Amino acid sequence: MAIDPLTAKLLAQAAARAATDEESRRRTLILILAPILGLLLLIAFILYLITSPFSMLSQWLVGDEVSVVENFQKEYGYNQQLGIYEKDYIEGSGQSYEGVVFTDGGREVIYYNQLDERWADTMYGTSGTIGEAGCGPTAMAIVTSTLTGMAHDPVELSEWSVANGHRCEGNGSYHSLIPAAAEAYGLSWESVPRDDPQAMVDALTDGKLVVAIMAKGHFTSSGHFIVLRGVTAEGKILVADPASHKRSEQEWDLSIILDEARKGAAAGGPFWAIY
Repeated sequence: MAIDPLTAKLLAQAAARAATDEESRRRTLILILAPILGLLLLIAFILYLITSPFSMLSQWLVGDEVSVVENFQKEYGYNQQLGIYEKDYIEGSGQSYEGVVFTDGGREVIYYNQLDERWADTMYGTSGTIGEAGCGPTAMAIVTSTLTGMAHDPVELSEWSVANGHRCEGNGSYHSLIPAAAEAYGLSWESVPRDDPQAMVDALTDGKLVVAIMAKGHFTSSGHFIVLRGVTAEGKILVADPASHKRSEQEWDLSIILDEARKGAAAGGPFWAIY
């Protein structure tokens, strides 16, 4: 069927307008989405800097940039790697802590050490061993075994952590491991305010175990989970340190615990009192 020239012209103009409108819509959509995508990429990049394996970052960062990222990770307790040349690693390796129980804190606390020869070389995820990076699962092995009355060793808690997404490959464990594992093992938990020393003492006096992520200081050169297991009559804090039996036998000033744990908690929240 023949189309007269006027009709053809009108159809051509309509098609051109449609194409123009479609292009306008596409450009408008791009203008709207671009800032949102940029923000999402920025957030993803920041999270990557915090939680990604440092060895991957070092492939494309140079000079002072490497030190900045490394210090950032250490300051906020994400980098929980225990180097083979560190004092804890040297002193704790090749030993067995089977049967160690602390009884000086008002309740019996079953002790596990991540460097125990029974599991120190067992992989925790794909980028490190329990001995190197398993302070989080080991701390929760101490807590769950003590509070449930049933043995749950670091291997079991490490496997649970990996299976449930709490392993931070290349660094250690996400802070989410602590409350999630407590709930999974039928325990209750509550936050202890960072700026309330009395609340900390009260939790320990009540027989609760408190898990803290320590920043660089007396307990670690980077980030490290420990268990606070009691308080003495003089107000000293007793701990169960997954990397050091020696430190676990010492009494600690509350001010040291609070100062170094506040730094570690900055990236993940307060202390966790578990019962």
